[in-house]
Amino acid sequence: MPLLEVRDLGVSFATNDGTVNAVNGVKLRLEKGETLGIVGESGSGKSQLAFAIMGLLAPNGTARGSVKFDGQEILNAPPAVINPIRANRVAMVFQDPMTSLNPYMRVADQMAEVLVHHKGLSKRAAVSECVRMLDAVKIPDAKGRISLYPHEFSGGMRQRVMIAMSLLCRPDLLIADEPTTALDVTVQAQIMQLLAELQREFGMATILITHDLGVIAGFCERVIVLYGGRVMEEAPVHPLFAEPSHPYTRGLLRAIPRVDHEGAVLDSIPGSPPNMTRDQKGCPFAPRCEFAGDDCVEALAPLAEFAPGRFRACNRSLEEIA
Repeated sequence: MPLLEVRDLGVSFATNDGTVNAVNGVKLRLEKGETLGIVGESGSGKSQLAFAIMGLLAPNGTARGSVKFDGQEILNAPPAVINPIRANRVAMVFQDPMTSLNPYMRVADQMAEVLVHHKGLSKRAAVSECVRMLDAVKIPDAKGRISLYPHEFSGGMRQRVMIAMSLLCRPDLLIADEPTTALDVTVQAQIMQLLAELQREFGMATILITHDLGVIAGFCERVIVLYGGRVMEEAPVHPLFAEPSHPYTRGLLRAIPRVDHEGAVLDSIPGSPPNMTRDQKGCPFAPRCEFAGDDCVEALAPLAEFAPGRFRACNRSLEEIA
């Protein structure tokens, strides 16, 4: 039985401009201890997929389908069901370390609150455990700095605090939503190395959400490529980078700057992401795809397995897009 199984997940939002269909029919499986990357452009539905799993959608959001965690259905579950799971077994590192911490509370109070509320520890015991966790995420002088306010930490240190908070209850699953956003390149590398070390130490499964394929390559075992709220391709990381099977994945890989092509013009995918308020009967990538035909506009290809563990949703054969 997988740790996490998502089936036909759809997420929509009621807005003044109409219904925004952010996620459409997404399926995924995650085994215990596995690392899954979810990649795509901004607006592809990555974060809303995570929020639906966590039960954290905005009030105007609606989720449909199925999300099972360790065999238990948790999609749209009442607080009495989802809160214990979200507190103790599933944790999330949010996108912006600058705004994820309460600026009016000391770090000690924010972290200890998790253990006092969910584990029943005393305040003193909770703070001691928080210091140990800050040591684990390599914050210097953790005992002295835990009583500081968030603004007294750098952006990278705040992200380490957020990671430490998410791991206090030793979760089985960690969802990291763009954990290196707004951090410089050196700090990004440190945060990703830290996450890899903590995953090995705690044996937890991890979902990494990012738009950076370089981060995916260095951290994940398997990757799902999202576009227009749909899965375009799913594969183990190494085959996907060596032989991408979907035109969108190929476009993303071509857009990565290469140090061995000095002076080369940076490639890009022409066009713009789809308007998610419009119903899309065909492939959402068709307007931007150089291989699209009338069949792509009229009908969406199903996500089909074409090699062991590899899936693609495309009407064109591999030979046609080679």
